[in-house]
Amino acid sequence: MSTIILGIESSCDDTSAAVIKDGLLLSNVIASQKVHEEYGGVVPELASRAHQQNIVPVVDTALKRAGIGRHDLSAVAFTRGPGLLGSLLVGTSFAKGLSLGLNIPMVDVNHLHGHVLSHFIRNNPDDEVPEYPFLCLLISGGNSQIILVKGYNDMEVLGQTIDDAAGEAFDKCAKVMGLPYPGGPHIDRLASEGDASRFKFARPHIPGLDYSFSGLKTSFLYTLRDAKKIDPDFIEKNKADLAASLQHTIITILLDKLRKAVDITGVKTVATGGGVSANSGVRQAISDFCNERGLKAFIPARSFTTDNAAMVAIAGYYKFLDRKFCSYNDVPYARVTI
Repeated sequence: MSTIILGIESSCDDTSAAVIKDGLLLSNVIASQKVHEEYGGVVPELASRAHQQNIVPVVDTALKRAGIGRHDLSAVAFTRGPGLLGSLLVGTSFAKGLSLGLNIPMVDVNHLHGHVLSHFIRNNPDDEVPEYPFLCLLISGGNSQIILVKGYNDMEVLGQTIDDAAGEAFDKCAKVMGLPYPGGPHIDRLASEGDASRFKFARPHIPGLDYSFSGLKTSFLYTLRDAKKIDPDFIEKNKADLAASLQHTIITILLDKLRKAVDITGVKTVATGGGVSANSGVRQAISDFCNERGLKAFIPARSFTTDNAAMVAIAGYYKFLDRKFCSYNDVPYARVTI
C-alpha cells in the first residue's frame, strides 16, 4: 500500500501545499503574497489573512495536480515552527481539521529540518540524495547555520549567527540602496554587472563556527551615508559595484566558516539550503569550494530554496514511516533551533 503525504507550509508569507507518494514528489503549489512589497518587509497580520484566503485553493490545486483524492492520503504534514505565529496558526488549524475529517494522523515538521531535507525530494526513484553524515549550510532571511546531519532526525548545529542572518544583511542593505523587497534577488542581479573588488566592508572575527553579519551591515550603511554627503547620487552611480562587493563579502564570511567545519568534521558531502542558497554567487562559490576539496556538493533547485511544502512533505514522510505523529493539543511555535 502506498504512503501518500500532503504537506502544508505557512510559516511566513508563502502558502504552499505539496503531495509526495512513496517518497516521490507529485505536486508542489506555492501562492506568494505581493501585498508586502510596498511595506519593505512582511507584515504578520496581512500574511495570516492571506494564508486564510489561499490555503483551501492551494491544497485543492496540489491534490488535483497530483491526481490524488483526499481520501487517498495517509497523513497530513504541516510546518509547526519556527515562523510567524499567526501564519503558522492557519496551517496548523487547517491540518488539524483535515486530520479530524479524514481520520488520518498528523505529522508536525520543523521548518529548518525541512530546508535541510529538501535534498531528499525526488522526482524519480533514481535521483541522487546525500549520504549521511553531511554538512548543510542553512542560509535564509532568519537563519545562518552550519549543521552536521547524521540522519533525518539527528542534526547538530555546529555554528550559527549570533545576530543578523545572511538573508537579513542582503535585504536590509538592499533597502538602503532603494531596491524593492525582497532585496536579495535584486542584489544578485546587480552583482553580476559589478566589480566585487571596488568596495571593502567589515568582516567579523567571531571564534569557532558562529556567524555575525551586523558589523557588515553597519559598515555598509556608514559607507553609503558618508559617500552621499559628498555625492547625493553615489548609490545610483555605484549600485552594481556596491551589490557585487556586498555579495562577495557575505559569501566570503559564509565560506570561511564552512571551510573550517569541513576540516573539523572530515565530511565528504556538503549541502546548502534556505532562501539565500538561490543566490547565484553563493551557489557558484559552494560548487567551486567542493570541487577544490574533492567533496560532493548538493545544491537544491531554486524552487526548493524558498519556503515550500515539498520539503515539509518529505520531512513528514520520514517521520510517518517512524510513526512519529503529533497530537491535536500541540500548538505552533515562533522560535526554535534545530
